[in-house]
Amino acid sequence: MPLRYLAALAFTALTLAAPAGPAIAQEGAPISVNANMARILRLSAPAATVVIGNPGIADVTIQDPQTLILTGKNYGRTNLIVMDAAGTPIADTIVEVVQLQAGTMTVYQGMERTTVVCAPTCQPTVMLGDAPSYTSNAIASSRLIGDLAQ
Repeated sequence: MPLRYLAALAFTALTLAAPAGPAIAQEGAPISVNANMARILRLSAPAATVVIGNPGIADVTIQDPQTLILTGKNYGRTNLIVMDAAGTPIADTIVEVVQLQAGTMTVYQGMERTTVVCAPTCQPTVMLGDAPSYTSNAIASSRLIGDLAQ
């Protein structure tokens, strides 16, 4: 099969389930997922093997043969390859992990950056690039709350 046909097939095969409803990936458009969030990908054919080019940027698991869970780990771009049981490519596309924009506020104090999520009350959150002391405090606070819940 010509490479152009496989690329068109890959983008046609991936159907993305977003909160507003399913959408079809546009040819040449990367699949976008927020850092520290997951996204459901629906396939038109059963998947047997999934590969992420850089597992430090994103992770993917097979929920069932036609449903993948894509998780953004760190900002950046990598690729996603999905193959059927015969090793035939179902999809070969770019995954872009981005920062969640809605409800977040970035605060700069000199050279130090902190991020809060405001929905509706502002609370600390951990984002790549935040000041290490702020990140450590936010993680410690989160662990304390998690330990109390057990």
